[in-house]
Amino acid sequence: MNPLALVVVGILALGIGIGGKQIACAQQAQDPRVADLIQSGKLRVGVGLGTPLAVKNPTTGELCGPTLDLGRALAARIGIDVVVIEYPRPGAVIEGAGSNAWDVAFLVIDANRAKQADFSRPYLQTDSTYLVPAGSSIQNVADADQPGIRIAVPRGDGSDLELTRVLKRAELVRTDTIAAALELVRVGSAHARGGPRPVLLAESINLPGSRVLDDGFAVIFYAALVPKGAAGRLAYINEFIDEAKATGLVKRIIESAGLRGVQVAPVSKSGTQ
Repeated sequence: MNPLALVVVGILALGIGIGGKQIACAQQAQDPRVADLIQSGKLRVGVGLGTPLAVKNPTTGELCGPTLDLGRALAARIGIDVVVIEYPRPGAVIEGAGSNAWDVAFLVIDANRAKQADFSRPYLQTDSTYLVPAGSSIQNVADADQPGIRIAVPRGDGSDLELTRVLKRAELVRTDTIAAALELVRVGSAHARGGPRPVLLAESINLPGSRVLDDGFAVIFYAALVPKGAAGRLAYINEFIDEAKATGLVKRIIESAGLRGVQVAPVSKSGTQ
């Protein structure tokens, strides 16, 4: 059986909560591209909290979500344990790329981030758009980029990076937490909240009457990333991502998390995005 197929079976059987060593085989464990990880016996996964992709139970402290599921499946494929390196928001994860704080992370692909880390082929596709409060006159993306409009984004997140490049007239308001960005909209200090569609759809539940716009300001892809200089590890992870899509693991993870507005990233003829 395909090694990742074993991962899929194990994850589904245990509710996508498997440990690292149960299903790895000796052949995989000898792969020289991840020899440093095998020697350490652990895979440090950088995780940005606060979105449906990585959720922390405030009572139990338990972590769940697609980011954790993929990290655990990757560790299981290698045959090592998972160690989670937590960050308060996805945009903060990249700060650990230059200090060897983590071995792999899963973030939105962005040109600025690519200066600090190397991205794998993508596994998820969605778009970035706006959440607006009840009664808002903003009907589409063009309406939001107007003088006097204030758009809230978590600092350093993909929406911040993209809107910094594309906004012409509106004002970008950066916050230090994801919750603070939504709160600015709630209290009327911002006219819109920018972010990935699945994140905004989840947040809209907590802001009665709010809307997520039908159109978006960017098509975005989520991928794994590794610190610069880890070419072998990146090649190994690319194989993992390709298998995770081909075997249906990514689709099952999306369904398990109840994510809306996302799809499995397509594979081009060359195998790259």
